[in-house]
Amino acid sequence: MQVTETTTEGLKREFKISIPGNDINKRLDAQLETLKDRIRLPGFRPGKAPLSLLRKLHGKSVIGQVLEETINATSQRALEDRSLRPALQPKIEITRFDFESGDGGLDLEYTMSVEVVPAISVPDFSKLKLERLVAAADDSEVDAEVARIAEGQKNFKTAEAGHEARKGDAVLIDFAGKIDGVAFDGGTAEGYLLELGSNSFIPGFEDQLIGAKAGDEVAVNVSFPEAYPAKNLAGKAAVFDCKVKEVRTPEPVEVNDDFAKNFGFDGLEAFKAKVRERIEGELKAMTRSRLKRSLLDALAESEKFEVPAGMVELEFQQIWRHVMEDLHHQAHAEAHDHDHAHDHDHEHCSHDIEEPGEEVKAEYRAIADRRVRLGLLLAEVGQINKITVPQDEVTRAIAREARRFPGQEKQVFEFYQKNPQAMAQVRAPIYEDKVVDFILELVELKDKKVSKEELLKSLDEEDDLPKVKAEPKKKPAKKAAKSDEAAEDKKPAAKKPAKPKAAKAKE
Repeated sequence: MQVTETTTEGLKREFKISIPGNDINKRLDAQLETLKDRIRLPGFRPGKAPLSLLRKLHGKSVIGQVLEETINATSQRALEDRSLRPALQPKIEITRFDFESGDGGLDLEYTMSVEVVPAISVPDFSKLKLERLVAAADDSEVDAEVARIAEGQKNFKTAEAGHEARKGDAVLIDFAGKIDGVAFDGGTAEGYLLELGSNSFIPGFEDQLIGAKAGDEVAVNVSFPEAYPAKNLAGKAAVFDCKVKEVRTPEPVEVNDDFAKNFGFDGLEAFKAKVRERIEGELKAMTRSRLKRSLLDALAESEKFEVPAGMVELEFQQIWRHVMEDLHHQAHAEAHDHDHAHDHDHEHCSHDIEEPGEEVKAEYRAIADRRVRLGLLLAEVGQINKITVPQDEVTRAIAREARRFPGQEKQVFEFYQKNPQAMAQVRAPIYEDKVVDFILELVELKDKKVSKEELLKSLDEEDDLPKVKAEPKKKPAKKAAKSDEAAEDKKPAAKKPAKPKAAKAKE
C-alpha cells in the first residue's frame, strides 16, 4: 500500500492511496475460497473447481465486496499510522480500477478526503473559579405550595337559588354538541360537573357559562382547535346546547392533620416536610443546571481551538431544522387565530413564512461552533479519564422514557434495541453529565445564597438560542383579470426580523 498526502489545510486532509494488483488478487482469491464449497459447477465436485474458473464466472459478483473491505481496511490503517482521528466519515472516490483488463489491471487507486479531530489540550480545571447560586425553600414557599395542593382538593356545595356562576364555581350540566346541526360522537353528556376556569374544555366553552344560574339553558358557540386530536372535529365550529342543573360554590379546605392524612402522612408537619424536600430537590436541580452552564460558558470562552467545519455544518443544519419547524408552527397558530377573527377568511392567511436572513443564521452558526467545540473538549476529558456509561444507566433512562407511553413499554425498549443511533442519543447526555460532574469536582466553587426568584432569573438570562418571529412570505405578483394587464400586489413587503433575543436551549 502506498499513501501520499496531497492536501493539508487546517483540519482537512486528502490522501491518494494505491493498492497493488497482487493484494487485490489475494483478497479476491481468499473470498472465492470461502464460497467455492457452495458453488455448483458442471463437471466438478463441490469445492474442487479451480479458482481461475471461479474468478471468470463469479469474480464480478464478488469484487464489489472485496473492494469495500479493502478500502475500509486500508483507509483505517492510513489514518492510524498518522494518529489521525476522523471527525466524520471520510469521503472515498475510486480513481483507478479495471476488473475487465485482467490481472494487470487490478491495481486499485482511490482518494480519501477527511476532516480530523484537532489536538486538544485539556486545561487545569483546578485553576477555574466558579460561583454556585444556592437557594433554599423558605416557610412561606412551603405554605404556598401546600395551599396550592389544597386548592386542588376543594369540595363544592350547592349554591343558593339565583346564584350566578363565577370563575372558580362548578356547574352541573347536561350538554349536547352539534356541528352544522348534526350531533357527533363524544359531544353529549348528562350530569357533568365542570369547574369554571379549569380549562378542561376547549377554549371559550367555560367562559360562556359564567353568569348562568340553575335552570338556565345556554347555547355555547365554540370552535375546536386546529390541532384537536379528533381529526374529524379539528378546526370546526360547534354549538353545545347546555342545561345548567346546579351551580356549586367551592368550600375552603382546612389545612390540618386530617388534610395531610388524606395523602398518607401522619400529620401536617410530615406533609410539609415532604413538600419542602420536593421544592429543595427542584432548587438543587436548577442550581446544578446554572452551574453547568457557567462551566460551559467558561470553557467556551477559554478554549479556542479550530473545530471541523463539517461537524459545525451538521450541528447547524440540525438546529436550523428545529428553528424552521418552530416558525412554521408559530405561523400556523397565528393563521388559525386570524382565521377565527375573520370568519374563516382563508384568502388573507398563509402558512408560508420568510426564512430568516444571514444575520440570524450567523448567530446560529456561532452556537453550532460553540456546541461542537464543547462536545470535543468534554469527549477528550472523558476519554483521558476513562469515564464510561454503564449499560444499566442507559437502560434506566430508556425505562423512564418508556413510562411516558403506558401500554407500549415493550415497543419502546425494542425500538432502542434495534436502533443503535437512538441508543447513542440516550447515552450521550448521560455521558456529558458524568464528564461535567467530574470537572466540577476539580474546580474551585464559591457558594452564593440567593432567592428562588434570583435563581430563576439567572437561568432565564443564560439562554443561548436566538429567538426569531415568523414573518409572512411575500406574495408573488397577481395577474390582472384581463390577459394583457398586470399589476403588482400592493401589500407591504414582509418585515425583516428584528435582532433576535436569547431563547431557552439545552447545553
